[in-house]
Amino acid sequence: MNKRFDVVALGELLIDFTGNGISEQGNPLFEANPGGAPCNVLSMLQRLGKKTAFIGKVGNDSFGEMLIGAVKEQGINTDYLTKDADIPTTLAFVHTKADGDRSFSFYRKPGADMMLRTSDFDKELLADTRVFHFGTLSMTDSAIAEVTKCAVNMAKQAGAIISFDPNYRPLLWNDVEVAKAAMWYGISECDILKIADDEIEFLTGEKDIDKGVSVIAEKTSAKIICATLGKNGSKVFYRGNTYKCELFCEPFIRENTIETTGAGDTFMACVLNFVLENGIDSMSDESLKKMLNFANAAASIITTRKGALRVMPTVDEVTELLKIRS
Repeated sequence: MNKRFDVVALGELLIDFTGNGISEQGNPLFEANPGGAPCNVLSMLQRLGKKTAFIGKVGNDSFGEMLIGAVKEQGINTDYLTKDADIPTTLAFVHTKADGDRSFSFYRKPGADMMLRTSDFDKELLADTRVFHFGTLSMTDSAIAEVTKCAVNMAKQAGAIISFDPNYRPLLWNDVEVAKAAMWYGISECDILKIADDEIEFLTGEKDIDKGVSVIAEKTSAKIICATLGKNGSKVFYRGNTYKCELFCEPFIRENTIETTGAGDTFMACVLNFVLENGIDSMSDESLKKMLNFANAAASIITTRKGALRVMPTVDEVTELLKIRS
């Protein structure tokens, strides 16, 4: 049965203020980049030729207008992207370290994205997508957490593949145990999991990736678990119909890396795209290696650019980089 959308995502849409030099007075300058992990994923999927829709909320302010415009520019359906009349758009300040890694400061107590309610979308939308994607930033507050879980249930009942990326941001959680519970919830519900190495250690206490994933695998029925290792590459753990496999893929190290914003989202989108085009059952070692290689290459390209949503790489750019590697 044909679906209207390939991927529908729910979650945060915000302004990422990223460093952009120093003013004449010696003050730091920040550039307002549209951001938010779920929409970053959808933006890359649009680049890959997929049909996507976003469920979220912004403030009725200039930043909200900017975000809605940016999402529309990417071709993402915005029928379920609404405005809150009273709460402002969420803001994040991204502080980049020397190696391109980041730390964050958030202005979100509350932010408009937390005001999303089930009345803002309908069951028909979640019955009309092949994949539903979400993270934990839409579970930092009890009200929005219930909305997220409702959407997951709707999508599962309609037969959608469930995709989850914890995208853990410590500053947004008042209670570490509540954060862990939200992450375990997503892990228990998903078919595809992308999780970073530091998140694996946070959840399981294991620094060894393989050991940590073994703990996670016991609590999920996910067929694909992708562990992203930053500049050290990525791993995929696959649970197929008749076998299990584990594969590692080398990173694409870039000398011109600026920051890592959006790298994980770009990776996630490439994994979802591969599943959409090849199915989730009975993947071979060769196909999994191809999936990881493409995802790593695409993620490396976004690290050379400021922001993410508006500057996702094209298929041609990724293909060209892969040719250089081969």
